[in-house]
Amino acid sequence: MNVGVARVSLRIPENMDLKGKRQVIKSIIGRVKSRFDVAVAEVDDNDSWQAAAIGICCISNNKRHSNEVLSKVVSFIEKSRFDIEFLDYSIEIIDI
Repeated sequence: MNVGVARVSLRIPENMDLKGKRQVIKSIIGRVKSRFDVAVAEVDDNDSWQAAAIGICCISNNKRHSNEVLSKVVSFIEKSRFDIEFLDYSIEIIDI
C-alpha cells in the first residue's frame, strides 16, 4: 500500500479578511474533491488572511498511480482560475 501526500502553498493577494479566505479555500477544496478521488483539507496558515496551505492525500497500491493523481491535482489547482497565487508544492509517496 502507498500513501501519497501533497502540500500546496498559496497566496490570496486581494483578500482582506478570514471570511474571504475561507470562501476561496472552500471553493478549491470542493472542486478538487468533486473532480478527483482524494482527501483534501487546509493544513496550515489558518489565521493568516492572505496565505494558505492545502494538504492532499491519495491511497493506492501503486506508487506511480499515487504520484500521477497528486500531480494532476496540483496542476488543476495551479491552472484553475481561482483568485490565488500558486507559490509552491511538494509531493511525497510513503510505502507502507
